[in-house]
Amino acid sequence: MHACTRPHLLSLSAHLPHQNEAKLITVVNAVLDLVVPPASMVMLAFAWPTLSFIRGVEWAIKSLTVESMEGKVVLITGAASAIGEQVAYEYARRNANLVLVARREHRLFGIRDNARAIGAGQVLVIAADVVREDDCRRLVADTISYFGQLNHLVNTVSLGHDFCFEEAGDTVAFPHLMDVNFWGNVYPTYAALPYLRRSRGRVVVNAAVESWLPMPRMSLYSAAKAAVIDFYETLRYEVGDEVGISVATHGWIGGEASGGKFMLEEGAEMQWKGEEREVPLAGGQVEAYARMVVAGACRGDAHVKHPNWYDVFLVFRAFAPDVLAWTFRLLLSTAAPS
Repeated sequence: MHACTRPHLLSLSAHLPHQNEAKLITVVNAVLDLVVPPASMVMLAFAWPTLSFIRGVEWAIKSLTVESMEGKVVLITGAASAIGEQVAYEYARRNANLVLVARREHRLFGIRDNARAIGAGQVLVIAADVVREDDCRRLVADTISYFGQLNHLVNTVSLGHDFCFEEAGDTVAFPHLMDVNFWGNVYPTYAALPYLRRSRGRVVVNAAVESWLPMPRMSLYSAAKAAVIDFYETLRYEVGDEVGISVATHGWIGGEASGGKFMLEEGAEMQWKGEEREVPLAGGQVEAYARMVVAGACRGDAHVKHPNWYDVFLVFRAFAPDVLAWTFRLLLSTAAPS
């Protein structure tokens, strides 16, 4: 055999194991695609009663060992929003010390007075922008300097929209939506984690059902909330039992989003939905959600949902995604946007 053909033969022989391995992986995945989904559904059907019973027992035990918040320190970002305000009142009823954070300090003074009247201990008001890392370090440092500890960090800051992606007009406001909804949660958490570890405290996150239920006219909001949930679910494993994490998700809890706007410093103007607006949301639903969030956090719940019936769409998304797609297409075809 000619010497120049040997490297070629060696190269072919080296590739053969990789080709065989690739074929084997393909066959294995094809078999698992056929076997795993139906087998998992059968196992889940049999295990569901037992899992429900275990969850009920766990809930009962946690309800008997609820964390007392009297004298403890709770830092609430987005405290001037409808949800943030009601969360502050719920912690006030539990006699906690509060740190209220918002960009506009003057909007917090009335909330501070109401919280004190309800039962809060000391209430500290801080003006800060949570999309700026320096502000987040400062507000946590001020909290520790004033109270000497931090037990719960509650991130309620949120900014949504009610427009189709192509209706935005320009992209100037896109980073602002991501900054508020994602980095506005990450930066305060990063600054607070060392002190939460020290107190074995808890992070409470205000998310939304749109993070996994793809609602039309909320593409950027949904993407940001999905990123928030993925971040905290990953962080949960990193911090272990040293810091608790409660992820709260809500569906539509009242209020009218259409016609509202927020203005950026650069001059871009877009429609908003939700928690960071001047006009208050429908009080009853927001108060109910806030009660569930604080009660769940004090029980140590990993997840808080309001209302719970939205969970049924998780089944459709996992096993029948076309049903959701058809539903949204039908809604969009029969109802013109306001």
